[in-house]
Amino acid sequence: MSENMQIFELAKKLKKCREAKSELEKKEKELTAEITAIDRELSELMMETECPSFVCAGKLFYLCNHVHASALDGNKEKLYQTLKKNGYGDLVTETVNSKTLDSFVKDQMEENNGILPEWLEGAVSVYEQVKVNMRKN
Repeated sequence: MSENMQIFELAKKLKKCREAKSELEKKEKELTAEITAIDRELSELMMETECPSFVCAGKLFYLCNHVHASALDGNKEKLYQTLKKNGYGDLVTETVNSKTLDSFVKDQMEENNGILPEWLEGAVSVYEQVKVNMRKN
């Protein structure tokens, strides 16, 4: 097989795999939405009928409460300061989004003739990966 034919065959396989992954992700979103709706309907019915648990199809189904909390919009820093002030600072962690860090390091290297600035050495590990992108023609 010629190298050009091999390139085209691999490109077709890559396209097919990415399309299959996209379909699975779409299906996953649809199933997640369906699960959420069914869970809501079932839990409401169980509460209305005062049925906290039951066995069906070899599985125990039971009601449970989950508490979900998040900072008020635009008030993350206030939440962090409140937690720290009241002795819960160990709950607060600093993070940097990985894509943001990638972009920042790339910019820093471009400004430094393709070399990682000295002040970042030992703080980050950097590697380059060549990938094939696709887009509509």
